[in-house]
Amino acid sequence: MASGFFAILDDIAALMDDVAVTAKLATQKTAGILGDDLAVNAEKATGFLESREVPVLMKIMKGSFVNKLIIVPAVFLLQWLYEPAITIILIFGGFYLAYEGIEKIIEYLFHKSKKGHEVIDEANATTENGADLEKSKIKSAVTTDFILSLEIVIIALASAKAGYEALKSQFNPLLVEIVTVSIVAIIATVGVYGIVALIVRMDDAGYKLIKKSKTEKGVLVTLGNLLVNALPWVIKGLGVVGTVALILVAGGIFVHNIEWLHHHFLPNLNSIVRETLAGIIGGIVAIPIFKLGSKAFSMIKK
Repeated sequence: MASGFFAILDDIAALMDDVAVTAKLATQKTAGILGDDLAVNAEKATGFLESREVPVLMKIMKGSFVNKLIIVPAVFLLQWLYEPAITIILIFGGFYLAYEGIEKIIEYLFHKSKKGHEVIDEANATTENGADLEKSKIKSAVTTDFILSLEIVIIALASAKAGYEALKSQFNPLLVEIVTVSIVAIIATVGVYGIVALIVRMDDAGYKLIKKSKTEKGVLVTLGNLLVNALPWVIKGLGVVGTVALILVAGGIFVHNIEWLHHHFLPNLNSIVRETLAGIIGGIVAIPIFKLGSKAFSMIKK
């Protein structure tokens, strides 16, 4: 009986060795998407009152976990039932990401500067409807996370398959794939939102360092001021990076999953430029479709 127990432990250890190799490969392959996920979600998780930053971030993180709990089994089920469905879903998700990215650019380019009384009225309206605005931003963040999580899970699955074939593992391929994708999904969620939490609390950390210093000058005060003053620039930078990331991820989905684009769309151009152009074109096409769809849905809902 004891020998049987140790044999099971040995099998588990061997399985985890194989999973460690495939998970490392999958994490490397998804690193770019994880960077995009970080930039997009950090930008979406900011702009709240200080007291609401962490609670809002926890709600978005919870939504991200729920997304992955839905996506992981759904992807494996689709792979078994009809594998091309994954590609179709990815392309539709790409259009949504491109739409969000282009909408942000249009809003920035055609943003109407507000007069003093308009800013005050808007601030009052935001305060009065703070709960609704918070729910709206959380919903938008979780929806975007769903698309990015889908991309992460699918790339992790493809990497797990490649890693399994290279390993020539003794274990069932489905078992290795499920464990690998699950680990990558957990790492992606905890890692991304952990870093986002550090970013949005930069100013608080800075204020604490300044308070701890007994003098008006010194290393702690300098570092504290740096953190406080850097936060607005970090947020603005993440807004830009997040917008670019949305377009690049969408363009990558289009170029790698639509055969004509992959082989015939400006084949001599640099891959990043191709994907950027594909994302911009996809976003321009998606804008009227999503706007009309949103209006139609609102009318039906009424």
